[in-house]
Amino acid sequence: MQRDGQRAKRKPSHRGVLILCACLLGLATTGVIYSPTLYRLFCAATGYGGTVRRAALDGATEAVSGETIQVSFDANVGGNLNWEFRPEQPQVTAEIGKPMTIYYYAKNLSDEPVVAHAVFNVTPFLVAPYFFKIQCFCFTDETLVPGESARMPVLFYLDKHLLEDKQALAIRRVTLSYTFYKQGDDRLAAARNLNAGSTLEDAAIKRGGTAEFANDAPRD
Repeated sequence: MQRDGQRAKRKPSHRGVLILCACLLGLATTGVIYSPTLYRLFCAATGYGGTVRRAALDGATEAVSGETIQVSFDANVGGNLNWEFRPEQPQVTAEIGKPMTIYYYAKNLSDEPVVAHAVFNVTPFLVAPYFFKIQCFCFTDETLVPGESARMPVLFYLDKHLLEDKQALAIRRVTLSYTFYKQGDDRLAAARNLNAGSTLEDAAIKRGGTAEFANDAPRD
């Protein structure tokens, strides 16, 4: 009985975090679209983008049931970033527990080298705690020279524990969204070349290496 009481006390707290995340994200949207730094501060304050959870690729099991979810992909550029940025396919049907690779495409349409920085989110928030993806081009300074393009792999899976959360499992469509923001020229020297880095990551995924998955959403 005492343990049941403790669980009952935890649940409102968890719901409160999710509600706070949603409310603050809505209020902060105007600032976030211009400032990845503000986004990261928001994440630190709410826990949404806090300590990154990782799981080895070996921990991602094949689908243990016939349950599938539609995963849609969204791409945006903020401010004065003159890049083409899009997912290669708008959506896929993902089996819960089974890793899947999709690709985003980016091209520098300007006449100068550009540094950009991406942030992401997964919605609806109820499913976000079960969405794991490999760390690729998010939260990293990336650069493309004039006319250069990159094909960026995203390896992800929906954790099998989603099957135990009936409320979250009732949601049959989720969206993974990325937004790239232009950064200052002073960050050019330290930035990673997006094309070269993505090519190496894609080769590692195809070799079946020990990829690590990241999840920034809070979960008990």
